[in-house]
Amino acid sequence: MATVSDYFGSMVFDDRVMRAKLPADVYQSLRKTIDEGKKLNPNVANAVAEAMKNWAVERGATHFTHWFQPLTGITAEKHESFITPSPDGGVIMEFSGKELIQGEPDASSFPSGGLRATFEARGYTAWDPTSYAFIKDKALCIPTAFGSYGGHALDKKTPLLRSMEALSKQALRILHLFGNDTVKRVVTSVGPEQEYFLVSKELYDKRPDLRFTGRTLFGAKPPKGQELDDHYFGAIKPVVASFMEELNEELWKVGIFAKTEHNEVAPSQHELAVIYTTTNIATDQNQLTMEIMQKVAVKHGLVCLLHEKPFAGVNGSGKHNNWSIATDDGQNLLSPGETPYENAQFLLFLCAVLKAVDDYQDLLRISVATAGNDHRLGANEAPPAVISVFLGEELTGILEAIETDTPYQGVEKKQLKLGVNVLPRFTRDTTDRNRTSPFAFTGNKFEFRMLGSSNSIACANIMLNSAVAESLKIYADRLEAAENFETALHEMIKKTIKDHKRIIFNGNGYDESWLKEATEVRGLLNYRTTADCMPHLLDEKNVEMLTSHRVFSEAELRSRCEIMLENYCKSILIEARTMVDMAKTQILPAVESYAAEVAATAATKKAILPDLSCAYESSLVKKLSEKVDEIAARTAELERAIPEMDGTDDTIQEAYKIRDTLLPKMTELRIPCDEAETLTAKKYWPFPTYADLMFAGK
Repeated sequence: MATVSDYFGSMVFDDRVMRAKLPADVYQSLRKTIDEGKKLNPNVANAVAEAMKNWAVERGATHFTHWFQPLTGITAEKHESFITPSPDGGVIMEFSGKELIQGEPDASSFPSGGLRATFEARGYTAWDPTSYAFIKDKALCIPTAFGSYGGHALDKKTPLLRSMEALSKQALRILHLFGNDTVKRVVTSVGPEQEYFLVSKELYDKRPDLRFTGRTLFGAKPPKGQELDDHYFGAIKPVVASFMEELNEELWKVGIFAKTEHNEVAPSQHELAVIYTTTNIATDQNQLTMEIMQKVAVKHGLVCLLHEKPFAGVNGSGKHNNWSIATDDGQNLLSPGETPYENAQFLLFLCAVLKAVDDYQDLLRISVATAGNDHRLGANEAPPAVISVFLGEELTGILEAIETDTPYQGVEKKQLKLGVNVLPRFTRDTTDRNRTSPFAFTGNKFEFRMLGSSNSIACANIMLNSAVAESLKIYADRLEAAENFETALHEMIKKTIKDHKRIIFNGNGYDESWLKEATEVRGLLNYRTTADCMPHLLDEKNVEMLTSHRVFSEAELRSRCEIMLENYCKSILIEARTMVDMAKTQILPAVESYAAEVAATAATKKAILPDLSCAYESSLVKKLSEKVDEIAARTAELERAIPEMDGTDDTIQEAYKIRDTLLPKMTELRIPCDEAETLTAKKYWPFPTYADLMFAGK
């Protein structure tokens, strides 16, 4: 029986394969490109292409594709076969270096936010050699960047790579000041935790809202939800365990380090966590993970829901982004060491993150903004829309001591005693974990908890990398010009703490008093919806910072603002139209049919027993009839409002109209529909209920 080590990475053209398949000089040249960002030699590309093709064909691949991440939020691929006609009427398998490093897809039908007109179709994909190629469905998938004929980035990968380079450049300046002249590159690493729901495919197919929008637009609360917390870390049911087993195998084959799996808080909710790796690779792998999750689920009679809030009244799904910074020789720059108070380099990088998060709260909020995530942020399972940083008792005490120039007393490390002699004793961490914090320090990394489950992690890491690069640039400029490095360093750390301590909060982020303190006392931002925050992408300070580090051009920023708001508007309009359709063609007929049956039952009883009051039937028919009238009226109101949302060419104004007019009308329609569900006999209700979906035998 094959073990995991036998097949792990078997479908990846990784370093092991390259070392074995490539000539030594080609391998060394490619490694310099991957490790040091050196330009790729065209002759190397030809040799790599030949080896890559031979390896893929040996494993059953017949096609290759440039696998990229356009601004749709999902991946894209166009398959080309390896076959080329031979003179004898047969075929030979060919793949050139040119085909490896560059492709030309049709760029006209992808979102561009005005960067491309429909008739301007040419676009380019360019091989990203730092992310390993892999085989999927008999196709060799080559991770690539995607840009327009005019040189604009039309994807999420290109700005991510730019942001990584920007941070590396500024971090190297800081490290050189500390006397580290051997490090050649600084990289950010990420380990995303992916939450998701699994529901029966048979039941899913009966819910138009799930099929069209990914979430339930109607649904009464079931008798049992997550109140008992009995699903969290509970025993995994056989069908789910079988799904997880195959999912792990498929992920391991393509080199994804799937590590942790468990039941999450809500019924039918689960989580997968991976070992963290270089940010652009982690981004590629998370996109691939979501795709494989959905494919494997169907094979087990399930559907994997990645929407942030598929069910009202229970926890939605997030994606925690565990982010850190390290040198190419393995030094974690966010590791405090044994004595963080004396670790000036760590404190400077810590302060750079604090400054970045405070200065660019809006960009971090924007990076996680979607119509789906708006339902989740600020709810009882997710951080609030207000950005704050959790540091814990020890680091907060250290920063306070530095700010006030007082000796740091330290936090005593105690042994944790559980009161049972046979249980081992172990040293308690100097800080607890804060699950309500949007941005929490967790030992040697930060956990950004605001991402939605369907989000690409690229956007959050682009903004985080860029903002930290800006902090480091400001520090490097000052320290390089300082007469006394030690004095300037101390003063700068002290000033950062004083200027940005408002962003530090170690308490309960769900507490209403915190939201009041955050906004009214500390002056922190609270953008509740995508429509509230997205226009601020184009604020002067944000444009200046992102363009100065060459992460985006101003045109690219404008295009992304347009695309994200357009996506927000389209998503909600699809939901609104789906609600109208379901209310008119399913809910109203079902409630009316049941009301007619109840009325007929009462009439039959009356015919047999004229003196019978039939109070129950009369009351129920009245309630049902009232609900029918209310649902019909609110459906009509929503239906009339939908065309009015398209009355402007200004996407920002359209988003405001949808936020202020359409969303409230959708909520108003849902209320009587959900109430009608609780009054209507189950056999009449036209689609599976929450109880069916979340508690089906799995």
